[in-house]
Amino acid sequence: MGTPDNDLLRAGAALEQVATGSTWCEGPLWLPALKVLRWSDIPGNRILELDPATGRTRVHRTDVEFTNGRTLDHDGSVLQCSHGRRAVEREVDGAVTTVVDRWSGGRFNSPNDIVVAADGTYWFTDPPYGIVFPREGHPGEREYGDHYVFRFDPATGDVRPVVIDVEEPNGLAFSPDESVLYVSDTSQALAAEGGGNHHIRAYDVLPGGRCKNGRVFAVISDGVSDGFRVDVQGRVWTSAGSSVQVFAPTGDLLATIPVPEVVANVCFGGPDGTDLYVAATTSIYRLSTCARDAAGSWAAGASATGASAT
Repeated sequence: MGTPDNDLLRAGAALEQVATGSTWCEGPLWLPALKVLRWSDIPGNRILELDPATGRTRVHRTDVEFTNGRTLDHDGSVLQCSHGRRAVEREVDGAVTTVVDRWSGGRFNSPNDIVVAADGTYWFTDPPYGIVFPREGHPGEREYGDHYVFRFDPATGDVRPVVIDVEEPNGLAFSPDESVLYVSDTSQALAAEGGGNHHIRAYDVLPGGRCKNGRVFAVISDGVSDGFRVDVQGRVWTSAGSSVQVFAPTGDLLATIPVPEVVANVCFGGPDGTDLYVAATTSIYRLSTCARDAAGSWAAGASATGASAT
């Protein structure tokens, strides 16, 4: 399992497979009101849930228009990214509504991952994967001609790009005090020649939601940083090929945790929020840690508004 630094993992922690049978697992999210893990099987065009108490996996919804990343809003409802609808959506009790799907007269490419800031604004990445890979969405055009990170204010309806210098933005998360925004770049423009981008960038977040001083935070040597989370101590837990890597706030590598499959994303959850759930190709894995999500979504309000009967 590598050599984890200081207090990353519980004593005797071992990676365990807790669910399998997906095509490509993505967008894991712990739902505290239901005590279940929810995730996307993107090519399978369905959403799945795991009940850790019983060990059972169930299909939450099918024909979901290729959902990807998701998070909890402040009211406990689920916000999710739809490749197929090229939109950010809200799901409440199984009913899905569009939150935002365009900017400056054009549709988004295929929103990929999303976080909610303390001020209630939604920040999300918009790479092209849902319009260029048929198994992840529908063929389409880049209607604004690029790939940005957007900020949407549900109180005013204002939507605007906040990061425009990432070639293909994918995962994102804030530092614990929201002074820094981390964004992964998984550009595949030069992948055929062994190139493309394999790094996480960091930006200073200024008043009004402006981002400045972009710089490379960490380079992933194996694979890419697809999705990641930041813990309460500011450490970044990221997918990295067939492993999870943990970086200190300084960008120093603290640990590499091998996983039997290529990892897409991670999240914290479980009864006290310290279980790390790893979405890796066909399976979900779990690892007991000493960390918790800085975003605090594991402890968000007790409302079950993201639920539906299955």
